[in-house]
Parts: sequence; C-alpha cells; structure tokens
Amino acid sequence: MSQYTFKDFKSDQEVRWCPGCGDYSVLAALQRILPKVCEEKGIEKEKVVVVSGIGCSSRLPYYMNTYGFHSIHGRATAIATGVKVANPELCVWQASGDGDALAIGGNHFIHAIRRNVDINIMLFNNRIYGMTKGQYSPTSKFGAITKTSPYGTVENPFEPGSLVLGAKGTFFARSLDVDLALNEEIMLAASRHEGTSVMEFLTNCVIFNNGAHAEISSREHRADHTIVLRAGEKMIFGAERNRGIMLDGWKLRTVTIGEDGVGEDDILVHDPHSDNIGLQMMLAEMKGPEFPVALGVIRDVASPTYDKCVCEQCGSVTAKASIRSVDELLTSGSVWEVK
Repeated sequence: MSQYTFKDFKSDQEVRWCPGCGDYSVLAALQRILPKVCEEKGIEKEKVVVVSGIGCSSRLPYYMNTYGFHSIHGRATAIATGVKVANPELCVWQASGDGDALAIGGNHFIHAIRRNVDINIMLFNNRIYGMTKGQYSPTSKFGAITKTSPYGTVENPFEPGSLVLGAKGTFFARSLDVDLALNEEIMLAASRHEGTSVMEFLTNCVIFNNGAHAEISSREHRADHTIVLRAGEKMIFGAERNRGIMLDGWKLRTVTIGEDGVGEDDILVHDPHSDNIGLQMMLAEMKGPEFPVALGVIRDVASPTYDKCVCEQCGSVTAKASIRSVDELLTSGSVWEVK
C-alpha cells in the first residue's frame, strides 16, 4: 500500500469559503488524518469516499482528492448509508451542516444513528443557514435575531449530542473549529469506531453569525468554559487546572479542588466506553454558566453495525437459496418452450 501525506488528499480546486470561516479547520484536519486512516485500515485512498448534502460545509467533497458525492439537501446521510451498504469495504465520511442534517435531513440522520451504519458524520454547527444568507437553523439559540426571525426566534434549539444519544448513538464527539489538534484526535477515534460516528464541530460563520461560539472558543474563555474529556483521565478544567466535575447524587456538580475538602480523588474519571448513557448524556448537555462545554469523545461503545448485519443476512439467505441467479429464476416453476 502507498504511503500517503496530507497533500495526497487535497484537490486542485480553489477552496471557496469566506476568509475566517471555521470550515477550513475541519477540512485541514480531515486531509491530515486520512493518511493515518488508510495506513491503519490497510486501504488505498481510492477506498475513501466523502459525501455531502447542501450548504457551505457541503462543498467539502470538491476540496478532497477522493471519490465524492455532492448530493441534495438533507439526503447526505441516506446516500452515505447506501454507499456503505452497497460496498462495505469503503471508508465513508459525510459532511453536513446543522440545517442540512438536523432540519430537512433530520429523519435520515437519526435513523442512520439508530441503525448504527458504519459511516463518519462530520456535523458542522454554526447555528445558522449560511449559504442561503442567514436564516435561523435548528441549533440557533432561543431569541436569536436572524433574517427569518427579526424579532428573535421562539424555538428551543436542538442539542446535537442529546439527539445522538437519544437515538442510542454509539459514538459522539465534539470539538471547536479553532482546535485543529483536537479535531484530528476525534476524527481518528471516529475512524476506529465501528458504527455511526457523529462529530459535532462548533464552527464560526463570520458573515451571518460571527462569534456564534465566542463564549467558549475565545482564548480568554476557553480554559474556564470548556473541558476536554479523554478516556481514563480526571474531569479537570480551568486556566489553573483546579476545577473539576463530580457526581452529586443523580446530578453533576462543578467544584474547586482544594476547597470544602474536595481532592482530586473526588473528581470523576471519564469513560466513553461505559454503557452509562445517562452520565454521557449529562456530559453532552453541560453548558454555562455553571458548567463547561464538554469537548472530545463523549461516547464510544461497541454495537453491531447495520451494514455488516445486512451483508451477513444476504450471505446466509444466499447460501440456503435454491435459486441463485436470474437464469435459474426464469427457468424455475412451470416452463415450456415455444418452437
């Protein structure tokens, strides 16, 4: 197998996103990790497919030197499912925005998760419809003033993590567009997971929703307002690394280490491989001002995949079938020859 570099996955197309768009970081991370993915899976780059729907982020297949499919609005997950089931040897990545995946594509999105199809979904969440010029999306904050909500939205937004775990998802991770290293880390974890891997990337739209995630992504706030969860590590955060998360009965609580008798031994250890989906749900739903936003791999558990089960079922039925070809079907039953 060839040894690839990130340049092997860059197409010759000009990247046409606005300067400062958060999508650049996600694209760069994908191009950088795919050589490692191909090495680990023992595949050539021709086995990599990138599928997208409609939206700014859905231009991504053009910028990848791989096979790709720029599909229609909301149908990226359905097409990615078809690609994987038709050819299970392919390594399938999907790029979708919060509008593309969670509005018109919401049904396909949750059912791919429920089925646990072995695809990697990159969910770009900038809380706005950017390509269609600034309408509010399913993840826009309550009260957001946009082109289609000039007096503020009156809808509660989806929390993608809650949606994924509510559909019994087997993998969910979250990252910020400004953290290239963490983007690469969760993409590699997603590629190693067998099943539907959903990665939420909190991206910034500099034109229609600038500063969408500034309260957690800016340098001065990030350390105190986010926590990077890693398997086997204590849930400690803060600029001084002196704050942590404890379980207080059935609820989470933030504490300061060294105060009120709290020591590091009292802080929760992250286990994304646990079946405790209730705790993982609480971690996915954490938000300020009391709690930091959880980043990193929040859930990663094993479960049979839809595509593998379909292949096994087809093999089992075929092995027992008395009719094994179209010719045999046409000549089965009552037949006669016309001369």
